[in-house]
Amino acid sequence: MNWGIFEGLLSGVNKYSTAFGRIWLSLVFIFRVLVYLVTAERVWSDDHKDFDCDTRQPGCSNVCFDEFFPMSHVRLWALQLILVTCPSLLVVMHVAYREAQEKKHQEAAGKNGRRLYPDPGKKWGGLWWTYVCSLVFKAGVDAAFLYVFHSFYPKYTLPHVVRCHVAPCPNTVDCFISKPTEKNIFTLFMVITAVVCIVLNLVELAYLVNKRYRERLLVRKARATGLGHRRNWATASSKQDDLRLGDLIFLGSDAPPPLSPDHPRDHVNKTIL
Repeated sequence: MNWGIFEGLLSGVNKYSTAFGRIWLSLVFIFRVLVYLVTAERVWSDDHKDFDCDTRQPGCSNVCFDEFFPMSHVRLWALQLILVTCPSLLVVMHVAYREAQEKKHQEAAGKNGRRLYPDPGKKWGGLWWTYVCSLVFKAGVDAAFLYVFHSFYPKYTLPHVVRCHVAPCPNTVDCFISKPTEKNIFTLFMVITAVVCIVLNLVELAYLVNKRYRERLLVRKARATGLGHRRNWATASSKQDDLRLGDLIFLGSDAPPPLSPDHPRDHVNKTIL
């Protein structure tokens, strides 16, 4: 495995994530990926070899193992981790696409031209939707795999003894699982970390939606305030125009202006400018 490429991908994901996304990334990398690579594979490496049944009937141990372990924990976790981490890489690829488009636009428009993306990494427009969809997908994948694990292994635990009566076993036989307690501990650990990751994804999703709603609300308030200022300015301008027009009507006219309510007999003599 090329750790340099992996480190570059992790730094890119960490750069374009929120605080909740960084916590999620640390949790996935430390408590899921490293635990899987260092410990889980070794714990489940001898599950088939040390699956013993109290019979010598050829094929009985194999069919009983296949009935109780339809799919290995290790392979399910590997598939789960691949599907969970891929959406974060799509966000990095989206940002890289924006940067490439910005570079092409700058080459065509020149250095003094208007920028296509002022901040390619800002979660706005299509990138915001990509990030939100990645959160929904990651939470959905973890929830789906938790359901699959629960379907295969009720309560996420393995019993010490399995009773099997599948052909070609001559009768009901007892089969014994290797290191069931250690496997149960790691299974519960992976389940708990998956639940915590789902909660973090949902919290980050609520944070992004709430932040977007507040930004839209501020934009609407700013537009409404600007529109109100424009209306007030237009109203004041029309009043001034009406006053000027009234003065022009009485300028140069022989007819007397309206009587003052306090002095009805006094007339105001206007001078022609």
